[in-house]
Amino acid sequence: MNAIRSLRDLSDLTQAELAEAAGTSQPTIAAYEAGRKSPTLRTLRRLAEAAGLEAFVAFHRPMVREDRRSLHLHRAIARRLERTPEVVLARARNTLSLMRENHPEAEQLFREWEVLLDRPVSELVPALIDPSPRGRELRQITPFAGVLTAKERTEVYHSFREEESR
Repeated sequence: MNAIRSLRDLSDLTQAELAEAAGTSQPTIAAYEAGRKSPTLRTLRRLAEAAGLEAFVAFHRPMVREDRRSLHLHRAIARRLERTPEVVLARARNTLSLMRENHPEAEQLFREWEVLLDRPVSELVPALIDPSPRGRELRQITPFAGVLTAKERTEVYHSFREEESR
């Protein structure tokens, strides 16, 4: 996901709302999100400020294919979570409990997931789709296994392969 889309997701703004707050146009925001235009760092900071956020630069290793695939899968899980939060959260909490029994060495990550699962969906979704190294690490031991059916996972993986081949 690109920076402008992440910014909008965190601030829960539409393209038009962000554009108005930042003194630009909705088509400009859409062009940034589609990769047709690249915002400068100054513009990113201005957009973040307009959304009530702060922008800063961080450097980390690029995602490998497995990371990108996991992120793609978790975007689909996030969409399901937004549609049926009670069902998805119940499943995730149950899975987390089972995982704790079988993998005590990962207790720190389990505690972090436990805290995240108790937060509002609007705060949990950005964590699910966080491309940062910490987000990648959390997704390695996700309690959202089983949220999507085998058919849905297959469709997500097919979509990922298509996206990767472009």
